[in-house]
Amino acid sequence: MTVFFIGAGPGDPELLTLKAARVIGACPVCLYAGSLVPEEVVGCAPEGARVMDTAPMTLEETHAEIVAAHARGEDVARVHSGDPSLYGAIAEQIRRLKEAGIPYEIIPGVPAYAAAAAALGTELTVPEIAQSIVLTRMSMKSTGMPEGETLENFAATGTTLAIHLGIRALRDIARRLIPFYGESCPVVVVYRASWPDQQIIRGTFADIHGKVRAAKLTRTALILVGPALAENHGFPDSALYDAAKPHVLRPVAKV
Repeated sequence: MTVFFIGAGPGDPELLTLKAARVIGACPVCLYAGSLVPEEVVGCAPEGARVMDTAPMTLEETHAEIVAAHARGEDVARVHSGDPSLYGAIAEQIRRLKEAGIPYEIIPGVPAYAAAAAALGTELTVPEIAQSIVLTRMSMKSTGMPEGETLENFAATGTTLAIHLGIRALRDIARRLIPFYGESCPVVVVYRASWPDQQIIRGTFADIHGKVRAAKLTRTALILVGPALAENHGFPDSALYDAAKPHVLRPVAKV
């Protein structure tokens, strides 16, 4: 048997990959993170499958289900939100699988920051404005951040920041980032990207906290920060399709 760690995407069931849907549809056991993964995503599980919401379960309990499935020779679909490589809490599960000699495979999914950018109708890497994205999070009630991985250190680059688990610390985030980006820097909060109740709140460090508070958002939101989010910043065209800059697939420049 195999344990398949599956990225369910940000919420919209139609963003589930073809491979993910096929594997879920073939696994006799399906464990999904119900707090962030809608039931529709696992609705393709085979008839009679053991489908369990792991939101109220502990790591030991979910591992016990996997061990039992292994003893029965049954594949397991372990479904996480977004892409499991980013804050998927799969590292500790994989450690236990390796100790138990249970094989596993990872199937990637659409990450929340990509769904948020799609909802905004924008590109996060804009020529000569920002060519990097920093994916980070706030500690809050989660495990602490490694030394050196601070907002201030990331902000020193001036590039686009995608901050997870920080909606309740928005005032503190603004205080720490304003010295680097300025009070007028664009800030966008995307609540439940791709879900039916998705909300997008645009602002700057000067007013975003008040707007988010008025909307009563307290969880499941991604914070995007940086000059690339400005709606009018006069950036130059990239060199990718520049007729004056030939490359191996377009060796002769068109005049």
